[in-house]
Amino acid sequence: MTEQAPHPMSPQDCLVAIMVAVSASDENIRTAELVKIEVAVNMLPVFAGYDIDRTRHVSQIVFDLFEQEDGLDALFGLIRENLPERLNETAYALACDVAAADGSLAETELRLLEEIRYELNIDRLHAAAIERGARARHTV
Repeated sequence: MTEQAPHPMSPQDCLVAIMVAVSASDENIRTAELVKIEVAVNMLPVFAGYDIDRTRHVSQIVFDLFEQEDGLDALFGLIRENLPERLNETAYALACDVAAADGSLAETELRLLEEIRYELNIDRLHAAAIERGARARHTV
């Protein structure tokens, strides 16, 4: 009896990785961003049954990749392999929420959001709507 090895990352792991990547993109992970990630994992239906303890493991994967020269490309490769296309807009919405959580967007966060938009093939109009929603939710 042979068991098939699971994917290295579940779809939920990919969503967490994207959120962590956005938070870490400006080299300053803020409490508001961490809280946003934790609330998303604890409350959103897409994370039903997800082991929150995996967030530490996934975060370490992102940090390790960010230390490598082509780490962002490797991260997007993992995400392309393991995130179902139906969750691409969800991933982008979560990324926007984390980026907006602290009330400001650093240039590095904006560039990463642009790259995520491109890598996940998010339609320009849909991206604008997602971004506007994130802005509205996080305006002080």
